[in-house]
Amino acid sequence: MFRPLEVFIGLRYTRAKRRNHFISFISLVSILGIAVGVTALITVISVMNGFDKELKDRILGMVAHATISGIDESVRDWPHAIERAGANPHVLGAAPYVEREAMLQGDRVSGALVRGVLPAYEPRVSEVDRKMVQGSLDDLTPGSFNLVIGRELAMTLGVGVGDYATVVAPEFRASPVGVLPRIKRFKVSGIFEVGMQEYDGGLALMHMEDAQKLYQLDGPTGIRLRLDDMFRAYSVARELSTQLGQSYRVSDWMQGHTNFFKAIAMEKKVMFLILSLIVAVAAFNLVSTLVMLVTDKQADIAILRTLGQSPASIMGTFMVQGVLVGTLGIALGVGFGVTLALNLPALIAWVERTFGITFLSAEVYYISELPSDLHWDDVGLITVTAFVFCIFATLYPAWRAARTEPAAALRYE
Repeated sequence: MFRPLEVFIGLRYTRAKRRNHFISFISLVSILGIAVGVTALITVISVMNGFDKELKDRILGMVAHATISGIDESVRDWPHAIERAGANPHVLGAAPYVEREAMLQGDRVSGALVRGVLPAYEPRVSEVDRKMVQGSLDDLTPGSFNLVIGRELAMTLGVGVGDYATVVAPEFRASPVGVLPRIKRFKVSGIFEVGMQEYDGGLALMHMEDAQKLYQLDGPTGIRLRLDDMFRAYSVARELSTQLGQSYRVSDWMQGHTNFFKAIAMEKKVMFLILSLIVAVAAFNLVSTLVMLVTDKQADIAILRTLGQSPASIMGTFMVQGVLVGTLGIALGVGFGVTLALNLPALIAWVERTFGITFLSAEVYYISELPSDLHWDDVGLITVTAFVFCIFATLYPAWRAARTEPAAALRYE
């Protein structure tokens, strides 16, 4: 005979008698419910991972992972600071910069953050060179007084490539006619678009030497660093701060953006808990299925007890069926969920093309495509969680079957 006996009988009980197809129907509903819950959980978590990745790429693609700044207005001996920072194994690139606020005037006026950069260094720490819509970052040469601005800022100012924009620095100088702000006319040589309002609508780039002349500085205001792992920023910043000495200050990206990403992580955890409850409800449909099965098999249970099968063995028999139903549902859910998560962007694009609808309008949302980033560790966690729910769902019906008294069950047989 097939061993262990509990598994053999449990597998046989998955097929209900001809006179009672309702139990088979309830089992099918339980399988489908678990499958739908697991599919939804994998898909939603993958979409949230996708949004998290997109936001990190867009925000941290422009933000330095760590920043070295001087105690004075500018950084002293910045080549030495870059050399010391580059010696750290976690630092992938370093670039000096000048950063100040200014008012820009084209056809219209808008405030902006002006950043002076070195085109040869900037690609090491940001992706602005890969986000150019028009022109090139290399057009920023010393003394050319060229300007590269965000696309939305260009629209606000009413300027394009080849037009001129006046930069008004909020610093004043004495003149025979009184106190005047520093003003310089720049030529717009390029336009970039990174997909974030903070940068597309409020950032203007110029050559670092031009920025130093405009603001009368004798060096960069800081050095931006890119790391191999942005979550090491705090430890790397502390290490560099110790190495560079008291003449420098080192800060990391978490000081300005940590709350934003913590909110995303919290939202993902809350969504996981909500969808886990849906999976739990579907899993606990097994309770009704197994309770009905126990009632239907009262005579069989009594006979097995009289033949010497222990209560623990009876309990194991019915747990086998519940686990089998749950496993089938989880397997279907994982298969559908992984397939959907991997193909969701293409599926959404097909739906938009076929039916002429737009889910995320580029005019409203910064991320106009539904992203999906499948993490296999999330799939494993979801699978284990759903399986644990199924195990708990089988305990009460199996315990009730084990308490069946043979005499009472066979009284009317």
